[in-house]
Amino acid sequence: MPTANVKWTGGEEFTSTTPSGHTVKFDGDSKHHAAPSPMEMLLSALGACSLVDVVLILGKKRQPFTSLEVDVTGERAETTPRVWTQIEMVYRLAGDLDDKAVRDSIELSQNKYCSVAAMLGKTAKITYRFEISQSKS
Repeated sequence: MPTANVKWTGGEEFTSTTPSGHTVKFDGDSKHHAAPSPMEMLLSALGACSLVDVVLILGKKRQPFTSLEVDVTGERAETTPRVWTQIEMVYRLAGDLDDKAVRDSIELSQNKYCSVAAMLGKTAKITYRFEISQSKS
């Protein structure tokens, strides 16, 4: 069974060793900001999880893109536990892309493949949209 190890390093700072052996720092102090907070990392994990899917699906659809990014913005509950309650994802792509292929790729990620979206979707309403710009030659 995969195991992450998290060690306290002082104050509200921690170092995690992931099951694959990578090291990630966290900081729970909202004033100090020595590293991302655990909740910030969830937004980043959602973006990364979905982009992996979109890259693979667009590749299978033979949709050539030159750039791909997503902004993930969230709102948290006012009371403890302060879970994410609203998350908006804005995908920005560049390339000679078909709107339907992009929409279908994002929807497959959100509704079928992205396990982070499946988990966060239990407490947060996740909305998404996309923007396509043509590649500059």
